[in-house]
Amino acid sequence: MRHLISATAAIALAAAASAAMAQDGMMSDEEPMSQETDMMSHDDGMMPQSIEAAVADETRPEEDRLLDVNRHPAEVLLFAGIEHGWRVADLTAGAGYYTRVLSTAVGQEGHVYSHNPSWVAERYPDTDEALAGVAEERENVTHVVAPIEDFAADIEAPLDAVMMVLFYHDTAWDETDRAAMNAAIYDALRPGGVYLVIDHHAPEGSGLEHVETTHRIDAAVVREEVEAAGFELDAQSDMLANPDDPRDISVFDEEVRRMTDRFVYRFRKPEAM
Repeated sequence: MRHLISATAAIALAAAASAAMAQDGMMSDEEPMSQETDMMSHDDGMMPQSIEAAVADETRPEEDRLLDVNRHPAEVLLFAGIEHGWRVADLTAGAGYYTRVLSTAVGQEGHVYSHNPSWVAERYPDTDEALAGVAEERENVTHVVAPIEDFAADIEAPLDAVMMVLFYHDTAWDETDRAAMNAAIYDALRPGGVYLVIDHHAPEGSGLEHVETTHRIDAAVVREEVEAAGFELDAQSDMLANPDDPRDISVFDEEVRRMTDRFVYRFRKPEAM
């Protein structure tokens, strides 16, 4: 997710689209998939005008806009299939980088539930106050502070999509009941709803070994846990890949800061039978 100049500069333009800068500072080869890498989720492959407008929104803070070159928010929302009118939960939203973009993309007919876990709000009050400020500015945003397993307790289901960017690894050390978390996400989504997970790659086969030390997670663990909740892996994307990232150093190391090798998984709740 970070800054890297040199021979990997070209990769910078094709790698990394993630959570807010505050989210980055809050704490924090996979097996071939049967699905083909899917960079576009809309049938015609064209960028919807609602997403273009969301990224071009001049009310976004300049510090957010400067990060777009590495985070590719338009491509991420396109891959997730975000549509005008959708109801979306931005889980562990940090200071609201994605919340702002989602708010404009779904429009006034849609809604964004912008969530921070209770312990994050307590430990990083400035970050959560910034998120609350986004909700005050935008009528279609609701600020939610709750344990992540209970994020949907006061949300009127169903949701069309849930996003979790660069935080799944933290749920592996912060005592989150991940089975309950994924079950809550599953229950909150409509049939066919999308669960998008982006996180930093750890070495293949390393499991949860690196979740607290280098803030990375083995992608296979995420896939196994999310599928155990009933989701299907619908597609994956390499839009945030960086083959020069060794995967065994901290995501805050200047060699890879804001430029980590990341997996992007689009899970889907099966359609009702």
